[in-house]
Amino acid sequence: MAFLTETEQAGTWLGRVWSPEVGGPCVVTLRGGEVIDITSKTTPMVRDICEMEDPAAYVMAAKGLSLGSLEEIAAAPVGDKTQTHFLAPCDLQAVKACGVTFAGSMVERVIEERTKGDPQRAEEIRARIGAVIGESLREIKAGSPEAQAVKAALIEEGLWSQYLEVGIGPDAEVFSKAQVLSAVGYGADVGLHPVSTWNNPEPEVVLSVASTGRIVGATLGNDVNLRDVEGRSALLLSKAKDNNASAAIGPMIRLFDTGFSLDDVRAAELRLTVTGEDGFEMTGHSSMKEISRDPEDLVRQTLGRHHQYPDGLMLYLGTLFAPTQDRDVPGEGFTHKLGDIVEITAPGLGTLRNRVQLSTTCDEWHFGTSQLMRNLAARDLL
Repeated sequence: MAFLTETEQAGTWLGRVWSPEVGGPCVVTLRGGEVIDITSKTTPMVRDICEMEDPAAYVMAAKGLSLGSLEEIAAAPVGDKTQTHFLAPCDLQAVKACGVTFAGSMVERVIEERTKGDPQRAEEIRARIGAVIGESLREIKAGSPEAQAVKAALIEEGLWSQYLEVGIGPDAEVFSKAQVLSAVGYGADVGLHPVSTWNNPEPEVVLSVASTGRIVGATLGNDVNLRDVEGRSALLLSKAKDNNASAAIGPMIRLFDTGFSLDDVRAAELRLTVTGEDGFEMTGHSSMKEISRDPEDLVRQTLGRHHQYPDGLMLYLGTLFAPTQDRDVPGEGFTHKLGDIVEITAPGLGTLRNRVQLSTTCDEWHFGTSQLMRNLAARDLL
């Protein structure tokens, strides 16, 4: 099954596949339903194209060779190095993420902290916070006087949280989600740290940002979330977020061109479906129209004179989705089971599909920067 509709395939797409012929990654685009290898000595990496003045124009004009149909390559088993299959569409870019960017889902972060990762206490605190602030978080702008009033009301009730500070205060939360080249792509397994018993997917838009701070395109991401680990202490954020196969990005970067722009990202509607081997199904959504911080502001807070990224970055924008649907025990909400299939879809950006496993059973990450450089050098691309 292809991850883009026929209409979506008309966009300007940039991605990566594993090629068994060269024993490494190739830079690809889509044309007429075919996956086209556009790797060259000038542009051996996705990073190189994203740093160009007009990445979309380059990709549309680049010479290339068909590797096969989108349908067959999307269906290939990920991890099988004898078959061409899709990888995460980024290479040397840093993988960063913004948290608590939707004030509506900020309440769930406060709950995680207040319950210390105990799902049984969540419903009680959820009701208490709802009684204090009601619908006042809808369409609130972070850092605004209205946001400060809500914060003051919660402090008055003894419900202040560090999540409030980054959720509605002037400064965004930005953290390192994954190491360079460690993200997994469409069709791969995503990993949960084995210590976690309360976790969920997070459907997000991921921006492709050049080293200059210019946003050149967008894709989808699953910022796998360990609610119990982070809920015990915010100082465990790295343990909760950065694990083997815990960052999924894909299926491909849709580059900005005359038919797709940042305004389309601002209007994106993400749909999430989780299907379990036990027959359980959960759906959810995240509407970018409800984000409390504009994507350009999040990029400015991440990259600038205060911090440079010479190879650019991929930036998760956060999610409105916070699952409260019970799966097994009433009042304990949702948590993953191994084998869950997670699909994140947004019109114009396609579908990102992954299977949930433990980080300790997902394929180990071995192909890092040194391996990539050696591979490109052996192919006379450096």
